[in-house]
Amino acid sequence: MTSPAEIERAQLEADALGTEDKPWVTVVWNDPVNLMSYVTYVLQKIFGYTRDHATKLMLDVHHKGKAVVSSGSKEKVEGDVAKLHAAGLWATMQKDS
Repeated sequence: MTSPAEIERAQLEADALGTEDKPWVTVVWNDPVNLMSYVTYVLQKIFGYTRDHATKLMLDVHHKGKAVVSSGSKEKVEGDVAKLHAAGLWATMQKDS
């Protein structure tokens, strides 16, 4: 029979593993500088998105203030953020929730 302490410890370990397995995401933020057409263009060029998908993401940035534009390992997302910064967009990375 499993004790309550063993069950709690197993749950804590599972929760910790679940957090580590979650990918990182790249978030693009709305800014007062870049034109909507430019943001769409950058998303197409950097990520290879179709015009329609890039436009949808750009509209999320414009109307909601931000959009998740990519996900993956920490190293991949760091590179994505650097590319977006080089293109003049405001971008950050965070653990997927």
